[in-house]
Amino acid sequence: MNDSLIKQLSGTEISLQEPTTLFSSNNHEVYWLGNLEKTAFRCNVYLIKDHDEAIIVDPGNNSFFNVVKERVAQIINPKNVIGQILCHQDPDVAASMTSWLDLNPKMKVLTSPRTQVLLPHYGKSDYDYYDVTKSHEFKFSSGNSITFVESPFLHFPGAFVTYDPIAYYLFSGDVWAALDMEWKLVVENFDEHVEKMDLFHTDYMSSNLAARGFVKRLEDLQLQIDAILPQHGSIMSKENVSKAMDYLKNIICGTDIIYADLK
Repeated sequence: MNDSLIKQLSGTEISLQEPTTLFSSNNHEVYWLGNLEKTAFRCNVYLIKDHDEAIIVDPGNNSFFNVVKERVAQIINPKNVIGQILCHQDPDVAASMTSWLDLNPKMKVLTSPRTQVLLPHYGKSDYDYYDVTKSHEFKFSSGNSITFVESPFLHFPGAFVTYDPIAYYLFSGDVWAALDMEWKLVVENFDEHVEKMDLFHTDYMSSNLAARGFVKRLEDLQLQIDAILPQHGSIMSKENVSKAMDYLKNIICGTDIIYADLK
């Protein structure tokens, strides 16, 4: 396991004009593709490249499609993006889905059944749907794979996360998301970062029960996670993974607050 690249990025100036390499080993790479938003709700888009193939993780807002495509082109021919992972259907995650399908109609859409029901409302339904709840593993042509873990009600019933066992990275979607105007690519102080995660989780996540249940699902993986890469906010390196798990175990959110008078 190796999270040294992410550690090296902590506290450094990040270019928005080119992709940022987060992992690279034996023709398997992970990139952060940049973010031009200047709001606390800024979104991260990631690319997993394996040899001559790539998968884009939560491709995002359609207004940023051309910029994201340009960043991908600096790494690989965008037509060699064979799949897009959509951890749920919200527009900040999935609105550019149709633009990627226009570019490569054979591209797989890797998502859950509950998300799949809603995605055609973006205007396309004739695509290659890959059900991550039936096939918890997706293999590249090289034989390398990524795996999926469902995260129900965090914050959508059909939400899930993606684990890359080559990089030891967990792409967590909205789980561990944070809202922050003074954004950094990598968390520098976890205790200070908690308040920024609270701004998101308190309102968006359903309950402590859902959070604890998800952590339990990750028990076998926890010691094999070198970084957590959320869709909003900052990446967490290995030193903060156990703290991130404890954060979810103890969080009070959603219905815990709204119905606090009920037991």
